[in-house]
Amino acid sequence: QVQLVESGGRLVQAGGSLRLSCAVSGRTFSTYAMGWFRQAPAKEREFVATISWSSGSTSVADSVKGRFTVSKDAANDIMYLQMNSLKPEDTALYYCALASGRTWSPLRGDYNYWGQGTQVTVSS
Repeated sequence: QVQLVESGGRLVQAGGSLRLSCAVSGRTFSTYAMGWFRQAPAKEREFVATISWSSGSTSVADSVKGRFTVSKDAANDIMYLQMNSLKPEDTALYYCALASGRTWSPLRGDYNYWGQGTQVTVSS
């Protein structure tokens, strides 16, 4: 079955950078979107970024535009989230997700596979 494993989360000071990784295994379909979502305590899980695995087209949430970049290593089935100029409000559990049959999507409901999450904590 499909497995998504996130890594790279840790404690970082405001203004710092982190790169999250999401390794994909077990997929059998060729058309799919990958996405990053995050969930802070007592808040809804929200969209961060998405990438089309076939075309490489990307989209990021307005709240992270200009600071976060999503990319892929197709040969190794890894998705990345480069996070720069981090702010305390970026503190959250970051999840990667896969939406089979999609090109890219910012909608949580479109994603049918999820990782366990990696914690990012930004101190002020």
